[in-house]
Amino acid sequence: MPFKKLGLSESLTKAVEKSGYTTPTGIQTQAIPVAMEGKDIIACAQTGTGKTAAFVLPILHSYGGPKDSKIHSLILTPTRELAKQIEDSVEEYSAFMEVRATAIYGGVSMDKQILDLDDNPHIVIATPGRLLDLLEQGAIDLSGVRCLVLDEADRMVDMGFVRDVKKIVSHTPSQNRQTLLFSATISKDVESFAKGVLKNPARIQIGKLHNPVDSVQQTLYAVEKPDKMRFLFFLFEEQHMYSVLIFSRTKHGADRICKRLNKEKISAVAIHSNRTQNQRERALKEYRKGKYQVLVATDIAARGIDISDLTHVINYDIPGHPEDYVHRIGRTGRALSTGDAISLVSSDERESLRKIEKFIGKTLPIQKHKNFKPSSKEALELQKEAALANAKKRDEQRKEWKAKKAAQSGDSPRGNQSKGNTKKTASGPSAKRDKFSAGKKQGNPKSGAGSLRSSERRKKTSQGGSRNSQQRRKGRDQ
Repeated sequence: MPFKKLGLSESLTKAVEKSGYTTPTGIQTQAIPVAMEGKDIIACAQTGTGKTAAFVLPILHSYGGPKDSKIHSLILTPTRELAKQIEDSVEEYSAFMEVRATAIYGGVSMDKQILDLDDNPHIVIATPGRLLDLLEQGAIDLSGVRCLVLDEADRMVDMGFVRDVKKIVSHTPSQNRQTLLFSATISKDVESFAKGVLKNPARIQIGKLHNPVDSVQQTLYAVEKPDKMRFLFFLFEEQHMYSVLIFSRTKHGADRICKRLNKEKISAVAIHSNRTQNQRERALKEYRKGKYQVLVATDIAARGIDISDLTHVINYDIPGHPEDYVHRIGRTGRALSTGDAISLVSSDERESLRKIEKFIGKTLPIQKHKNFKPSSKEALELQKEAALANAKKRDEQRKEWKAKKAAQSGDSPRGNQSKGNTKKTASGPSAKRDKFSAGKKQGNPKSGAGSLRSSERRKKTSQGGSRNSQQRRKGRDQ
């Protein structure tokens, strides 16, 4: 069925064709007509099946032009990258319409976003934390929202955004508001969350629940952790991979993998929450252009990042949450193209793998690569011992550094004593008051300095409380 038969306006079908799409995917075929009728929707489809267009197109179709200055549609999404990607999709599909859209998220200047909101956008794409900041400042008005989209709802639940999202929803009209919920998985928590937000929703299910798309070839290799880096280089030599996304469970691990790949002349760049928004956007842009052969990421990139022609996804570490496995491998094999997902499974990751198998309802056989020679047991034990020794050394260095910093700041019990001063003095509250009073009478600026510094620190802490609260919320958007 071509897009024209879905009932979309001529300007939308023209923009879709210009984008290179001719036939809608399953989720688009089922969700777009229902959404155009104004009904609430709970839609579940695997990653990479075109969910973004399934809600962006009906939103643009229902938008009849600028009638007032209020926001027409609000799209909530869990990460910065998703917000930016959805904004790009809105811009692409509204090429022949007069629509203003803006994305607001943490990690960048709030002032610029406030100026964008002053231009009265018709569609706002936002992460929950930053949107709440703007609501508290009175910088955004959601009283005119007619369509609310909750994208990647399962991820928002996992990231602890439920309370924030409910606060945001309370600022939108309770009547005459359409709500569309899209998710790759529907858990009990998502169901519970949906009950308080949607009204008599139509349910759309594409594919088997929890199953990765069929176009992804899944291969799992048994590789112990000390051998994983060597096995990774072996894969690059054997399979000649040119467009690769590697997932690491930790930010430190992602940086380490990236560094080792570049050292072996395999061009790589890493993205994770320690990178600034500009760094992350630049890395993705340059990777898409082919400057880098490999993108190394934590699970921040497992949701919604659309990279065309991505041929391989490698799970360097098995994810702790089964849902993350589905979203990781869904980065390849998108829009019915084919792709390969390779997972490196160590003996202590077998339990995580069993949880994934239970989640997707499928057994994932593990194999040993016939051309790769693993390290001997003795070598593995030595590598593990060396890793533990290095970790212990880092912990000791960290403790020494903290003790040194404490001594320099005067927090150490001996921080305020002069060198060689062993004379015993009175202690307790009264002695401290006498010392402080004596210092004031004699005009000695150093006497009682510790108490003055404590007072100043308490004052600064009180003044900075609200700022710290905002900073914590910004962190949730990363």
